[in-house]
Amino acid sequence: MKSSRAFRRYWRVLSTPPRSALCPHPFHTFAPRQARKPILLTDIGEGIRECEIIQWFVQPEARVEEFDPLCEVQSDKASVEITSRYGGVIKKLHYEAGQMAAVGKPLLDIETPDAAGDAVAGDISASLPATVEAERAEAEREVVVVEERAVPSTAAQADTPPPSAPSALATPAVRHLTRQLDLDIRAIAGSGKQGRVLKEDVLKHAQEHGAAEEEAERRVALTPMQAQMFRSMAASLSIPHFLYADEVCFDGLAALRAHAHTQMPHLTYLPLIIKAISLALTSHPLLNARLDTTSPTAAAGAAGAAAGAQLVFRRAHNIGIAMATPAGLAVPVLHDVGGKSIARLAAELSALRARGAAGTLSRGDLSGGTITVSNIGAIGGTYVAPRLVEGQVAIVGIGRARAVPAFDAEGALVRRLVAQFSWCADHRAVDGAQMARMAEEVRGLVEQPDKMLLRLR
Repeated sequence: MKSSRAFRRYWRVLSTPPRSALCPHPFHTFAPRQARKPILLTDIGEGIRECEIIQWFVQPEARVEEFDPLCEVQSDKASVEITSRYGGVIKKLHYEAGQMAAVGKPLLDIETPDAAGDAVAGDISASLPATVEAERAEAEREVVVVEERAVPSTAAQADTPPPSAPSALATPAVRHLTRQLDLDIRAIAGSGKQGRVLKEDVLKHAQEHGAAEEEAERRVALTPMQAQMFRSMAASLSIPHFLYADEVCFDGLAALRAHAHTQMPHLTYLPLIIKAISLALTSHPLLNARLDTTSPTAAAGAAGAAAGAQLVFRRAHNIGIAMATPAGLAVPVLHDVGGKSIARLAAELSALRARGAAGTLSRGDLSGGTITVSNIGAIGGTYVAPRLVEGQVAIVGIGRARAVPAFDAEGALVRRLVAQFSWCADHRAVDGAQMARMAEEVRGLVEQPDKMLLRLR
């Protein structure tokens, strides 16, 4: 009975015409308008055209505020967390986890309040006669009370999206492996930090469930990082380059490491070599430059390209370190090596290695390199022919340090610790003599580290 009276009173108030003395023109109120907007995958730099969706933090019909995390994406260089530009309700996800999203295309659709529509509705509501508005509000409150007592229909419950299952933590390489083996990564118990699923976890799960069958041959797609290496090395081979190699004695570095062992027990040869390269670059800035062949004045053909090419000299020595990671080859960068001590370089290098092993290298870690060092000797091998990194004119590969017999100045047979330094340079900008002078200065600083210490600032 009370419900019927409330509805009759509500209908009577709604059907009451406005008083002409207070409001001479017909009016009606509007429900707040909603605007549906796409959130795009913005350009994250370094020429990246697509990213893999690692995990979603939201689902359709979820409400978010501005700057709330939406998803995590993995490019071929780093993982990035995408946040919301607006507050509102998520309406549609354009990709599933594990799919590749194109830069510049919508990631999801979000419904946000239309500020202009709210303002119009507010102005009209303010113009209602006070008496009619008060009666209308009281009637609506009674109806709302009645409606709240009703049991939601089965159809309404069916429209409510179920809560999404939590996404597993894993690197792109591990996710790629689960897709190859047709496994649900959410069903695999992770043994890594914070429950991260490791490669060993996937293989163990596959063996237990009979998914790891031996095959004579199988095809797999490249991981994003492998795809980036494919593009970079294909571009590198189009550059005319030359090699320059020499042996470098590590006896002086070995003595310095032994002397510094009490203060820096984990000091390796690499930070000392990196510092020596930086000191040599101050005398040979050409090896820290880049060759710009995209000048609008460059014409077609070799002669025209040479006329329009420019050398861009860079002040900071940002030295990239090629390293193997679970996802593939990565080249994180030690920035501004010239302004840092050997102890700080050693600490930053250790931190880069840890992030590389965990798959958490950022865009900043992987960008801005001016010259690269490939320490292949840390894995094994004496000789290497490194390939140039795009945007650089020089790279050096360092082989394994090994003990060899040699003759001293008096002709006596002695034991020496030597390593092979293999340089590669862009022959369009660097000639052999320039490369040899740079390599000789680095060799002198490495073999006589006291000279290097005298030049430190």
